[in-house]
Order: sequence, then C-alpha cells, then structure tokens
Amino acid sequence: MTTLPEFRLETHFAKWEFKARHHLTASDAESMALPELLAMATAEDRAGFENMWLGYTETCGAPDLRAAIAATYAGQGADDILCFAGASEGIFAANAVLLDADSHAIVVTPNYQSHESLPLAICEATGVPLDPDDNWSLDLDRVRDAIRPNTRLLTINFPHNPTGAILPRDRYDALIDLCRQHGIWILHDEIFNGLGPSDAQHLPFIADVYERGLSLGVMSKSYGLPGLRLGWIACQDREVLSRMERMKHYLSICNSGPSERLALIALKNRDAILARNCAIVDENLPKWDAFFARHADLFEWQRPDGACTGFPRYLGADGVEEFARKLVEEAGVLLLPSTIYRSDLGPTPTDRFRLGFGRRGLDDGLAAMEAHLTRTG
Repeated sequence: MTTLPEFRLETHFAKWEFKARHHLTASDAESMALPELLAMATAEDRAGFENMWLGYTETCGAPDLRAAIAATYAGQGADDILCFAGASEGIFAANAVLLDADSHAIVVTPNYQSHESLPLAICEATGVPLDPDDNWSLDLDRVRDAIRPNTRLLTINFPHNPTGAILPRDRYDALIDLCRQHGIWILHDEIFNGLGPSDAQHLPFIADVYERGLSLGVMSKSYGLPGLRLGWIACQDREVLSRMERMKHYLSICNSGPSERLALIALKNRDAILARNCAIVDENLPKWDAFFARHADLFEWQRPDGACTGFPRYLGADGVEEFARKLVEEAGVLLLPSTIYRSDLGPTPTDRFRLGFGRRGLDDGLAAMEAHLTRTG
C-alpha cells in the first residue's frame, strides 16, 4: 500500500470543529449524555455496564452485541457481524481484504475520502459521479462502462454524504443485478440508514439482498453516538468476515468494553433513538428551506432525501471556499466547502457546501449566518 494522502475533511475539522461557535455542517445526529442513555437501560444492562470487567474483549465483538446488531437486519445472525472501532476501521479492513494490486475498484463521487484513497493506495480505481440534475442519482450505464474484467469492488453510500440522496429502489436492484453478473463485491456505506425526514424511504441493507454485499454500520451517525467509536460490517460470506477479523488483529485488536455495553443499550432502544433523531431533522429542515427561500439570489437548494446533510450551490461571485472561510472566521459558522470533496477520480462540484440539520441549536447558527450575510451583502 502506498502512502495515504492528507484526509482533507478530517484536517479541516481538526482546525475548526471545536473552535467554531456554530457547527452547521455536522453529519451526525444529536448526541446524548451518558445519563440519558443509561436511563434507557434495563436494570440488567445498566448493571452490565457499571460492573463490567475492564479487560480485553472478543475481536469480533461481544456475542450479545453482535446479536443485537444482527437483529436490525432482515436476514443476518450474530456470526454475520464483525465489529470495528468505528466505521473507518471497517472501510480500511474491507478494502485491504478484497483488493490487491491486480484489482480494479469503482467508487461513486463525491465521497467520504477514504472510500477512494484506500482503493487508490492498493490498485486502480474509477470514479462514477452522481448526477445533481437527477437528484444526485447514479447512472447505471456509467457504472457498466467502468467495469473491467478485474473489477473486484464497487463502493456506494446511500443516504449519501454529502448530498443526502437515496438511490431509487429500482436502480438499486438493477445495480445489484449488474454486480452479480460480474461477481463484484458491493461495499455499501449505510451509516445514515434510518436517519432523515420521517417519511424517508430507506433502501434495504445490502447484506440482506446481495450475497456479495458488505453493510457498513456505525453508532456515530443515525444513532448520534460517535463517542462510542463502534462500527461493524454485516456480510453473508463468513470467510470474508474471517479475513477481515485477521486484518483487525493489526488494527484495534478489539473494541472498547464500555463502548460495547453502551452500544448494546442503544441498539435495544433503536426505535426510540431513531424517532428522536428524525424528529430533530423534521424540525430543522423547514428552517433551512425558509433560509434558502429568503436568499434565493445567493443559494440553490435541493432538499435531501435522507440523512442529515445537504449540498446546496453557492452562487456568490467570491466562490464557495472564500465564502466558507469568511463565514467561520468572521461569524463562527462552520460549513464544509465542496473543494474538500474534490476527487482524484474525476471532476466534482466546486460551487457547493455541506450543511447539517441533525443537531439541536440550529436557530443560533442560522441567526449568525443571516447577520453575516447582512453585514457583507
């Protein structure tokens, strides 16, 4: 594997995430404090957390945790789940196990950078851009044209980061059929599944509908619990899971025991937590709708299908990077300019920015953004 490039998004967040007064670009739902989560626990599960032994845990993840994760799928069991220290470790392990120097990968763009940087560090890769004029959907003809005899892996992400788009179900099924014809693995980054407007129509998990599907999940986004640093991959192929487990021996080795106990409590209260987080989205989205209606001369807004991020176009003459820089430096409002999502696999939008609407406290940030536009308008 070659040297990995700087992770632009994480570098930007390292500089600003904990300095900016108004974090309006977060991709995770509203987090909760430890007492709030523990209040949801049964007496048995709370005791399991408070009295736990702080030794090593099983590399695959605790059996009861894997069973709880499996219960969120339609057809998976505990042995079809491999836990990781966050989603990023799972992304690393999947690429390292499925790809080699003779492979070829296909990746949708724009994307979370590791989805292309990791394949490119191992083999050749081709980007297939999502179409903003087709609700950020995926052109299957372009995927078909990108396939080579050695194509091993396709990586997708719906609901999509940063656009919030969800692939239409018929296109999703057709994509799976296409990959099945060529024996291509699909790594589906599904970390936003279940999060979005209450009426969002989410896709079935890839592990439930495709024998070569890898479902990437995490407690960070839809559940709003990134501090647990706990993710997983679900897959019907247990030999591939075993290979990823052996890769994990070189990475985290095992997960944090306290995080496993807390994740189990959250998963047992999955419906309540997702309902809470989707209600925050339902409350916040109309505020962004109204904001962009007031500033239609400066922004072009496309309402997302799911997740808690959107990707509007900035129409100002100064360009989105300068706009975002001044906004955070002068008004303390943090956004992600689309230049952070640039790709080595082809052109990506240069006039957009990522915003978030999954956390409480949006009003103060919007007011600061409004005041900044008034001062600089």
